[in-house]
Amino acid sequence: MAYGDQPTITVDGIEIPLLGFGTWQLEPDDARRMVAEALRIGYRHIDTAWIYKNEKAVGEGIRDSGVAREDIFLTTKIWVEHFTHDALLKQARESADSLGTTPDLLLLHWPKTTPTFEETLGALNEAKDQGLTKSIGLSNFPSKEFRQAQSLSKARLLTDQVEHHPYLGVDQLVATAAELGSSITAWSPLAQGKIADDATISEIAGAHGKTNGQITLRWLIQHGIIAIPRTTKESRARENFDIFDFALTDEEMQRMDALDRGERLGDWLDPAFEWDKTAA
Repeated sequence: MAYGDQPTITVDGIEIPLLGFGTWQLEPDDARRMVAEALRIGYRHIDTAWIYKNEKAVGEGIRDSGVAREDIFLTTKIWVEHFTHDALLKQARESADSLGTTPDLLLLHWPKTTPTFEETLGALNEAKDQGLTKSIGLSNFPSKEFRQAQSLSKARLLTDQVEHHPYLGVDQLVATAAELGSSITAWSPLAQGKIADDATISEIAGAHGKTNGQITLRWLIQHGIIAIPRTTKESRARENFDIFDFALTDEEMQRMDALDRGERLGDWLDPAFEWDKTAA
C-alpha cells in the first residue's frame, strides 16, 4: 500500500490518508520546506489552495522530498471568484500547472450564491472529465448545500473540508457525509493552539505519555475524520505525525467529544447560507 501502515479512509474506492499536512498561511519558502520535510517524516497527504498563493512551492516541496508522486494524496481548491464555468476550468488548469502535477482532489473553497450551483458543479465535473483533477469535493459547505451539491454532481464529492476540533463538533455534517457516501476533513484541527492548555486533554495526554496535540489528532482519526494540521516547525510536524502507536479508550473519546462548545474560529460563510444547528 502506497501509504504504508498509517490509517486511511476509503471513499468511492479512493484511499485517503487520515492524517495530512496543511499549508494554509504558509509563505512559499516555508511551504516548500515544510512539504518536503513532512513527506520525509512520513505524511502522504498534502493540502493547499489557489488562494494560499503557495501551490508552486507545494509542488516544488513534493519534488524536493524524493517521495514518488503516486504515493502522495494532493488536494487543492477552487477560489470563490472562479466559480463560473470558464473561470473554474481556467483556475483548475492554472493550479495543475503551478503544482506541476494533477491534484488528486479539487475542492470548491466556500459555497456561493452566484453563479448557480448547477453551473459551478457542472464545471467542477468537467474539470475532472478533462483530467485536471482525479476527484472532486467541497470545503465549508453546510449540510443543506452539501446535499444540494451532491445531487447536482455526476461524480462523488469525496469530502467536505470544514473547521472541526474539540471545541466545534460537526456531528450533523458527519452524518450528512455518511449519508452521501462522503467524508469530513478537519481544518484547524488543533483549534489554532487552544487545545494546548486544556485540562481534560492534558490529563488524557499524561495517561498516554503524549502531547495535547497528539491526543487531539488521534481523537479525530479514530472518529474517521481526516485531519490536516499545519506548522512551520519541523519538530512539530514530526510530533503531529507520531500518533499511530497508541489508541484512546472509549471513555477518553467520550471525554473529548464532551469538550464541544460550538466555538468557531474562522467563519467566512456567505450570509445567504447557515451552518448546521448543533444539539446544544
